[in-house]
Amino acid sequence: MKRQFPIVRMLTGESAGKQIAGAAAAASALGLGALAAWDLTQKKHSILRNYPIAGHARFLLESIRPEIQQYFIERNWDGRPFNRDIRTTIYERAKGTHSEHAFGTEHDVDRAGYEALMHSNMPIPNPPRPPRVRVGGDECTQPYDISLLNVSAMSFGSLSNNAIRALNKGAALGGFAHDTGEGSISPYHREHGGDLIWELGTGYFGARTPEGKFSPEIFAEKAQDPQVKMVSLKLSQGAKPGIGGVLPGPKVTEEISEIRGIPVGQTCISPPGHTVFSTPIELLEFIRQMRELSGGKPAGFKLCIGSRTEFLSIVKAMVETQILPDFIIVDGSEGGTGAAPLEFEDNVGLPLTQGLMIVHNALVGAGLRKKIKVGASGKIATGTDIVKRLIQGADFTNSARAMMMAVGCIQAQACHTGKCPVGVATQDPRRARAIDVPTKAERVRNYHDGVVAEAVRLMASMGAAAPDELEPTMLRRNVSASESWSYARLYDWLKPGELLDDTPSEWADDWATARADTFTIPRGHSR
Repeated sequence: MKRQFPIVRMLTGESAGKQIAGAAAAASALGLGALAAWDLTQKKHSILRNYPIAGHARFLLESIRPEIQQYFIERNWDGRPFNRDIRTTIYERAKGTHSEHAFGTEHDVDRAGYEALMHSNMPIPNPPRPPRVRVGGDECTQPYDISLLNVSAMSFGSLSNNAIRALNKGAALGGFAHDTGEGSISPYHREHGGDLIWELGTGYFGARTPEGKFSPEIFAEKAQDPQVKMVSLKLSQGAKPGIGGVLPGPKVTEEISEIRGIPVGQTCISPPGHTVFSTPIELLEFIRQMRELSGGKPAGFKLCIGSRTEFLSIVKAMVETQILPDFIIVDGSEGGTGAAPLEFEDNVGLPLTQGLMIVHNALVGAGLRKKIKVGASGKIATGTDIVKRLIQGADFTNSARAMMMAVGCIQAQACHTGKCPVGVATQDPRRARAIDVPTKAERVRNYHDGVVAEAVRLMASMGAAAPDELEPTMLRRNVSASESWSYARLYDWLKPGELLDDTPSEWADDWATARADTFTIPRGHSR
């Protein structure tokens, strides 16, 4: 007779299932007991010390809260930063599918703050092709005809290599510009030959000496590349105006080192302010130097407006020196591709409407507006956004987050973690491989073309064949549930040269305080 070991006998017969279940229960109890003991003795989480085991449910629910909010709680019109309707419109236009909505608006059109465009009883046919805007002043020898909508500044390093590839190939297919962001021109910007706007920040990445200073020789070599169409100096950005950045040493790989011109493995600090200028006049002289070094290409600067007086100091320097930028890009405080402290995202800088109105009117009042083109960036996502910004004073617009969504961004708001679930805002190769460049490039092109087409169709419905035919009376805002005012009434619109000849009282103090030789504002004066 074959011998049977005790353990085998124990696990045979009808009691085997009960024996296994009992062993599993004992193991579970032992594990829970160990977890409870750890919870009670650990010192990091107070809730676990008071509620061992059960307290972990809080962390689980907290981890999935954003998804629950986005997919089950938010309504079509109240999600932030971009609501469901806007995200759906971006995705549908990127895919080339329908982007119509049925059964009327879901917005409360009577609420204060609601804005509406004014159509004409004599609409005109759509023009055969979308208008473009020529950027380049008297000193510019290589002007650029820019699209009404372009890719706003986003660096390689913030975005993945495949995201940059898709954006630039989309720009090449659609004939619009791609701003490099301040992280320099990467090989991924160059692969598909899309038009570039090279942006320099306070770190002068890609054009710096080993000591971190601006290098005219390196800048000239890269800026004269035919793919670079414009050069831009970043004074500030809407997401975090007034602060610089730190790139930790471990993130400075050989690839990042080569692209940005910084030592491998060493922490790199971008200061909050520039070292190439300290006064408004010096700023304009540097812009002129950038234009000359680039071979006569359009040169300008980007900023989020803070102090009106400080911007007027730049305008005064333009008037006194007659050194003019070819363009100014106004970034609204609602901009958000740059990860930033909450205090800066929520409380620093002016929103795009206010900043744009200051820049436009200041240039008009100084008699300079026709010589300088103005761009607008900050939550540009639909044709309505483009038309509104054109009415408020812009000549063209740039979009960042909507372009990210065209590539596949799902607004997970994990850009700063490196764990973007769709591979857009990450440097993880495994995550970045999720982006199929040819497919996403087509979607970027489709999105751009669809949004610009709707902007042009909106203008035609308003009786305007081109942006310069739009007027402030064509945009109205509800000031109460029973009254709406046009932008012509809501805001003071300066006349050409008015700041120089007969300064209006609302601008008099700021204009008198502004100085071309300093950004410093005396105490007690308006900012």
